[in-house]
This record gives sequence, C-alpha cells and structure tokens, in this order.
Amino acid sequence: MTNQKYKNGLNRRDFLKAGGMSTLALTLGSTGVLTLGSKAFADVTDNPTSGFGGYDDLVPDPNGILDLPKGFHYKVISREGGMMTDGTKIPGAFDGMAAFEGPNNTTILVRNHELSAGPAFGSNPYDANAQGGTTALVVGANREVIKEYVTSSGTIRNCAGGATPWGTWLTCEENRSEGHGYVFEVDPTQPENDMSKTPIKEMGRFAHEACAIDPATGYVYLTEDSSPSYFYRFIPNDLSQKPGALQKGGKLYAAAIEAVADPSASTFKTGQTFKIVWKEVNPHFCREEAAEQNCIKFSRLEGAFFQEGVFWFDDTSAGDKKLGRVYRYVPHTNTLELFYEGNDAREMEYPDNICCTPWGDLWFAEDGSGQDRIMGITPEGKVYPFAANRLSGSELAGPTFSPDGNTLFVNIQSPGKTFAIWGPFQRRNSARAREMSFAAPANLAPQVSEKVAKTAEAQGMSVLEAAAFERHGVKMI
Repeated sequence: MTNQKYKNGLNRRDFLKAGGMSTLALTLGSTGVLTLGSKAFADVTDNPTSGFGGYDDLVPDPNGILDLPKGFHYKVISREGGMMTDGTKIPGAFDGMAAFEGPNNTTILVRNHELSAGPAFGSNPYDANAQGGTTALVVGANREVIKEYVTSSGTIRNCAGGATPWGTWLTCEENRSEGHGYVFEVDPTQPENDMSKTPIKEMGRFAHEACAIDPATGYVYLTEDSSPSYFYRFIPNDLSQKPGALQKGGKLYAAAIEAVADPSASTFKTGQTFKIVWKEVNPHFCREEAAEQNCIKFSRLEGAFFQEGVFWFDDTSAGDKKLGRVYRYVPHTNTLELFYEGNDAREMEYPDNICCTPWGDLWFAEDGSGQDRIMGITPEGKVYPFAANRLSGSELAGPTFSPDGNTLFVNIQSPGKTFAIWGPFQRRNSARAREMSFAAPANLAPQVSEKVAKTAEAQGMSVLEAAAFERHGVKMI
C-alpha cells in the first residue's frame, strides 16, 4: 500500500492514528466471501473494503422457529428447563450474552437471565432471594455443549452487559430495588467466586442495560433502560484492565451538551455532531444528579458495543416515528452523533441488543410488537434482515459471534433457547470494520468528486475512507 504524504502533511496512517483508530486495524486481513451460487454475496476480492450488501430473502423455517437466509443453518444448543452439567435445571429468561475463546478450540458463552424475585439458582448468591444471574456454556467446535454451569446468581433482572477486553463479563441489573441496581463482574473460568457477587457500586445504581469498554483507556461506557435515560462514563481508579480492577472504584459521569439549551436527544438530527461535557454524579443518586445538571435525556437506551474506537448504542423507542435510533460516541474526539434513525418499520422497529460483526456491519436485535428480527446496517447505510423469530411474544436477545467469527450465537428469551447459527458469513475484515467507525451517518451517503475517488483508488482506499478524510479537512487532491 502506498503511503505518500497528502497536501497538508498527513498520510493515511497518520490520519488514522490521529483519529484514534487501532494500529492493528491497518491490516486488511482476509476479505473474500463464499458465494455458494447465491446472488446475495458480493465478490469483494478486487476491492477489499467495498460494499457487502446483505443477504438473500429469508427462507421460512419448516420448524417455525427461526427464518434465515439461504445457506445458513441453526441448532438449539440450550433450552430453559433442561439440565446443566450438575443436574440442576437451566434457568429461563435468556438475555444478553458474550462469547470468549476457551481451551482446545472451544467457545465459552456467558449468558444473562433476566429474572426477578425468587430463590437464587446458584450455590454462592449475592442475594438468596433474587432469581437472576448468569450461566456459562462451553461449546465445542462441532457446536455442541460440552459443559453448562452457573457463573453468578442472586441478582435481579440481568438484562444485558458487556464483555471486557480481559475476558470477563459485566452483567448489569436492570433494577433499582433496595440493595440492587448494580454491575457485577463474572469470570467464566472462576464460576461463582467472590468477585461475581461483589457489586461495583461506584459504577452506579440505576436500571442498567448495557456497557462496553474502550480498550485504549479502560473507561467504561454505560446505558440506562429507564425513561428518561442517561448515558454514563465510569473512569476506574485502577486502569490495569484485569479481573477485579473495577472493584477498586472510580468516578461516574453523565453526558451533557452545554452548547444546546434543550438537553433532549429527541431534537438531534442525523449527521449532527455534538461535543460532550461529562458531569460527575454521585453513583447512588446518579439519575437525580444527571437531571439536576441538565444532562442529555434519551428516550430509553438499550444495547451497546465498542469497536474500532467507537462506542455504539441504541435508543429503542426514539425518533420522529418512535422506531428507534442508533448513536455513536467517539471518545478520541469526545463527539456524539446520531448515526441512524428508523423511519420505516420494515428496516428498524425497537432495536435492543446490538453487536458489530467480524466484517464491520452493525447488527441489532429487535424487541417490537410484531415479528422480531436481527437486522444489519452496513457502512454504506444499507439495512438488511438476517434472521426473523417466528415464535410470537418472545424477543431475540444477546447476539454474539464466536472468536473465530464462524458462528453466531443468539437467544430467544422465553421460553429460553440459545441458538448456534452458521453458514457463509463474510470473513473477518478489520478495514471494513474501521469504515463503520468513520462512515457518514446512514441516510447521508458520502459524496466525493470523481478526482477524489480516483485518488482514493490509487492509494488503495475505499470511497468511504476518502469521504472521511474530506469530512475531517484532509485534502486528497
């Protein structure tokens, strides 16, 4: 790849470094995809960061459970009421989930259970009268469960959470009853240890939804599932990024914008960028203090994911048509931007849990009143379906990819089922994942001149990257 200087003295590598992008992401990696004779899969060999456009129409599942595109398959690997390895029953209300690399080519899933009052299902609970918690599944290369066990218990409404860069799971209570409303750290290799039942109180007591960690700083970003809800940042005292470090406390902040009089996110328009001011709040009264300090009010925040220098999160019932929104916050520039707003229920209806795919698209699981789906958004702004839940009255939850990117794991909440899904997924593509971080907001397609497009091609760049340079004032020609 050529690396000549542009007119203002920045080259492509300098620009990406200045933008906070991962140096590792500069490696393009494998970019071909399996076609299997299907028109849905773009051959991107000649342009490794160009337009993967989604999949074919979904094929009706003869079992009436989960519709998928042609060429994809699923199996149910765990069911509510089945037996764990120790002979106890698998608890229900499957929700948020993360996948970690295990020994001997295995994947370890950690799964939330959004249960409330009742006897704890574990042997070392935080609260013996709380029924929520987490379980783990050790899944072999053949996508069969080798072992299934409790990893934490005695919590309430474990809705979502987030994986840490050091291999643990932060499970979040969507509750604010006495003694609850906290985040707990779960090590899947050390089930039900003391850490798993130690609330990280300085991370806030509120109706937590999801969280994600910026690996460059160790800062934790958190969403709140209330109405109104606030967007929080936790700066740990111990930034060593290892199990137990978060329990040493830190400071909690809520996001505000001093440049606007109305702190309601409902006034945001697609493509607007706002500088964030972080207001310190008391962890125990964070909602009250966020309101007092005029922090940004969202409708009802849900899923979160961190990828390539960007914290992604969604607001499930926001927007002019109340169909949902996707935001991105860029820590390096301290800017918040509305990336996508649902204006058509065929493309978005109440986004909930989200994840980023190994090839760079953003996926969200819906939690609407009709048929819930897993939907994808490409860096180019195209929206496409990947899966549809045929079981009425139960949401999809916890989409997460195996470390090798070959398997998608996802839950149906009730009656609880965990699925392994495989097929011709596009291959891992760090360059395309990076594009999602600086692509123009969806519905505002980037416009570049023909000369800029040709310069980008000569530099081995995509049009999206060229548009990002232009947006940041870097002259390409």
